[in-house]
Amino acid sequence: MTHGSAHLVGSSEHIEAERVGRPHAPSVPAAPRTDLPQGLDAGLFKLAFRHHAAGVAVITADAGQGPVGMTVTSVFSVSAEPPLLVFAASAHSSAAATIANADTVVVHLLASAQLPIARLCATKGVDRFADPAMWDRLPTGEPYYVDTPVWIRGRIINTMDAGDSKVIVVHALEAHAPDEDVRPLVYHNRTWHELSERSVIADTVQAG
Repeated sequence: MTHGSAHLVGSSEHIEAERVGRPHAPSVPAAPRTDLPQGLDAGLFKLAFRHHAAGVAVITADAGQGPVGMTVTSVFSVSAEPPLLVFAASAHSSAAATIANADTVVVHLLASAQLPIARLCATKGVDRFADPAMWDRLPTGEPYYVDTPVWIRGRIINTMDAGDSKVIVVHALEAHAPDEDVRPLVYHNRTWHELSERSVIADTVQAG
């Protein structure tokens, strides 16, 4: 189920192969460092990052016990060839263990209109899939929120423990993106923001 005009990347043959399942790509978790010297005070560290704006995403997955969802601001792309992205799953999230143990995930890159989904998946103790009109399953089985304009389906290929989070590397397999521009949802200093034409201060400068 897909809403609006959009580009859907991923062949039917590839999707069928994903549906029947493939062995998990080799994953070599790195051992967490326990011998680190005393670092920056946690409060000051958090204060510094409150001044750093970040795009908002929701990660969904189903490892066999039902769908889970988690709001994150840590998604970033690391490579286009091969297409790889990374995000961090906090151990404090009820969905973290399921997402880390899933074979595949769906990464929703949210527009401002999806603020209710961001809030839903950031709220503890609620059923994030109680409303059947909000979500569906892709042909490959993963749960996803149907009204999100941009999503990427991918396979987890590596994880690494980092403090009280797990860093997860995803190989992108399929993507849905609209033809028209959307207004991204951004989180900054504990508040939600919308990017629009009014927020543009300069064009991108291409590196020489």
